[in-house]
Amino acid sequence: MERRNARLARLEALLAERILVLDGAMGTMIQAHRLGEADYRGARFADWPVDLKGNNDLLTLVRPDIIRGIHSQYLEAGADIVETNSFNSTAVSMADYRMAGLVAELNREAARLARETADGFEAKDPTRPRYVAGVLGPTSRTASLSPDVNDPGFRNVTFDELAATYGEAAAALLEGGADLLLVETIFDTLNAKAALFAIDALFEAAGVRVPVMISGTITDQSGRTLSGQTAEAFWHSVMHARPLSVGLNCALGARALRPYVEELSRVAPVYVSTHPNAGLPNEFGGYDETPETMSAVLREFAGHGFLNIVGGCCGTTPAHIRAIAEVVRGLPPRLRPEPPARLRLSGLEPLTVGPDTLFVNIGERTNVTGSRRFAKLITEGKYDAALQVARQQVESGAQMLDVNMDEGLLDSEAAMAKFLKLIASEPDISKVPIVVDSSKWSVIEAGLKCVQGKGVVNSISLKEGEAEFLRQARLVRRYGAAVIVMAFDEQGQADTAERKVAIGARAFRLLTEHIILDPNIFAIATGIEAHDNYAVEYIEATRRIKAELPLVHVSGGVSNISFSFRGNDPVREAIHAVFLYHAVKAGMDMGIVNAGALPIYTDIPPELLERVEDVVLNRRPDATERLLEVAESVRGRTKEKAEDLAWRQAPVRERLVHALVEGIDAFVVEDTEEARRELGRPISVIEGPLMDGMNVVGDLFGSGKMFLPQVVKSARVMKKALAHLIPYLEEEKRALVASGGPNAPPPRPKGKVLMATVKGDVHDIGKNIVGVVLQCNNYEVIDLGVMVPCAKILETARRERVNLIGLSGLITPSLEEMCYVAEEMTREGFEVPLLIGGATTSKVHTAVKVAPRYRHPVVHVLDASRAVGVAGSLLSDTMRSEFVAGVAKEYEGIRRARAERPAGDR
Repeated sequence: MERRNARLARLEALLAERILVLDGAMGTMIQAHRLGEADYRGARFADWPVDLKGNNDLLTLVRPDIIRGIHSQYLEAGADIVETNSFNSTAVSMADYRMAGLVAELNREAARLARETADGFEAKDPTRPRYVAGVLGPTSRTASLSPDVNDPGFRNVTFDELAATYGEAAAALLEGGADLLLVETIFDTLNAKAALFAIDALFEAAGVRVPVMISGTITDQSGRTLSGQTAEAFWHSVMHARPLSVGLNCALGARALRPYVEELSRVAPVYVSTHPNAGLPNEFGGYDETPETMSAVLREFAGHGFLNIVGGCCGTTPAHIRAIAEVVRGLPPRLRPEPPARLRLSGLEPLTVGPDTLFVNIGERTNVTGSRRFAKLITEGKYDAALQVARQQVESGAQMLDVNMDEGLLDSEAAMAKFLKLIASEPDISKVPIVVDSSKWSVIEAGLKCVQGKGVVNSISLKEGEAEFLRQARLVRRYGAAVIVMAFDEQGQADTAERKVAIGARAFRLLTEHIILDPNIFAIATGIEAHDNYAVEYIEATRRIKAELPLVHVSGGVSNISFSFRGNDPVREAIHAVFLYHAVKAGMDMGIVNAGALPIYTDIPPELLERVEDVVLNRRPDATERLLEVAESVRGRTKEKAEDLAWRQAPVRERLVHALVEGIDAFVVEDTEEARRELGRPISVIEGPLMDGMNVVGDLFGSGKMFLPQVVKSARVMKKALAHLIPYLEEEKRALVASGGPNAPPPRPKGKVLMATVKGDVHDIGKNIVGVVLQCNNYEVIDLGVMVPCAKILETARRERVNLIGLSGLITPSLEEMCYVAEEMTREGFEVPLLIGGATTSKVHTAVKVAPRYRHPVVHVLDASRAVGVAGSLLSDTMRSEFVAGVAKEYEGIRRARAERPAGDR
């Protein structure tokens, strides 16, 4: 034990000093021996009933000389870490050879062989320690994907089966002498989470911990794992294991892996590794990238500070490892970043929640206890229709999805597992994190075993005491999830601000890291005086929690607040809007809501708004009675504002603004056409009422009176209006060209503009308007859409030779991505101007954070009305210099003013 601890301390010291070198491919080297069936059988397995050729791990037992020789060649070439020959040594993979019973022996002997070889080299040069990484491969099955396209809910392996065999393998690797464990070539993150679960359980049982390396696999140019995750989402999913390192290997060559390794190096506060293939396979399945070519690419990685550990995968040889070791020698290792404390979740996409994050909507309709329709679909076995409910929630703006199957007549564990497996087969749903919601621990565990991303457990509490609370919390972390803690202890549910805060503080002291606290949203206006202050107590508790426990997030089930008005949706929705308006201002980070049914705060009729405010804020003793007086008069109002036709009598400009703000698309085509005829030109409609409407949406959104689901509805209305106008815009342009008159546009566009909503952001409402306005003014626009990775933006910009690049984003994380794009434009030698726009962007952020990262013009564009002027100035031979100098001077003034402010105000 002492020797192992000393070696691991030395490993940490080495990682701080230099880039460590991992070995190369085992399979490639074995293939060079051209072994036949007899070589794989040896004397021991001469009569084995199935073919064994290709079972490379078996060579550890029957041809240890070959494996020892390969280890020696890599150590001789300069490897600091050698990997055990145990890539397929799990019961799942060995079942193909009927050798599941050999798992422990295969792993133990693989580790022993590598250990003996490494120790031999270390004995020759005691100043240079050599380490053994016990390899746990991905297996041949996937826990997140169905092998049957006709049955998306089917799985040919379970989480428990994977955890059992990974646990057996890991124990044997450590017994054989491995210094650390390497979970590698992860193409399905749920498989890796099963391995990490087993490893953590093993560590706890054995009373010993060793470092764990984690390495995923980007399977193609999409930049995702086979199971669909981005690199950052993958990191969020495995970060709970607190690994020594995270990295990427296999599948792609080094050059193609660059943006994804760089992404991990930015977001992961642990060491970063990569061991790529020697290029992509050729038509014969071989690898052509030479040691010189591959090492040159990896040297560039190291030179830019991406790497701590580097090696090779398929197709690499000792010659590759020798070349890599030589080029990184003397280069400083990557410095681990210290990202700010944030709640980091993931589905297929990452979700980061911090102080600047907008309110996070957790979709509530996939809950059998809260939605009669969903409950009916599940109990009747109509899972396809139930999936549509989930899809509608995400399409309506839900950024997380709460799933609850607590129904007395259901097998809740089976229903939870089945539904989550089906969700995993739907990328447009599974892109968001899952909230596994149940009052039964067995149901929560059943759900966690089906979630490859980093989800959330809703919930645990202190009601059964600290021991059970901590037991459940440890398991939640072992499964790789965050946790909602209910304000509930041994005395019962907290209903006062004082008790809510006290329980939150106690939970925080016990867990010591990020938690989500639910301070209990109870029904108000019940007729019971003791309930009248429940909303006020929640809001006050939220304010105090955010002040006293700054790392704690606050959530809650919003529909609980209006339960006493069940059946009267207009009143319930008004209560939700008012409650959220005040709770979010107090610091509520997230809430379980019906993403498609939130009215706009300013749209609530004045009389109803006043009486709802009285109830929510408990401003008068007769508040409930006064709300009941008007409740019946609004009961019959439909939920859809589109059917309240009084607004249809207004002038067409006002109707279009109203439709955009309310998200009503029923009349938008006819109103857009009427406006086109009235105003004379399609561009006048865009620059007039449509832009006016979007300005109102932006103001409401920025002031907290409108939430993301409502903005999503507005975006759909805008898209429909633009779709109607575009043919008229194109026709007008053709007619002007044909006329040849003085107003005809020149035969060539004024310039080529690339536009994209940056990676991590699915919102494009502003970008679409800017694009149309630019096209109307004779600019060629290349719109890459939403969620566009930096690499695609720059690749397209270079290929299309664009004159301007425009980046858009609505959510706060987009700001950081824009900074990254600016840095990459500098690194790749771009000179074209960069335009920044979107709801969360600002001139200050652009000046302080984005512009310093790019040596050429960076301009914040406030809205579509400014885009044409900015583009024209930047592309004008006569105006460019003066315009660029003016912007640079203004931005320098902004930076200087910010620098002179007190640190806390910056």
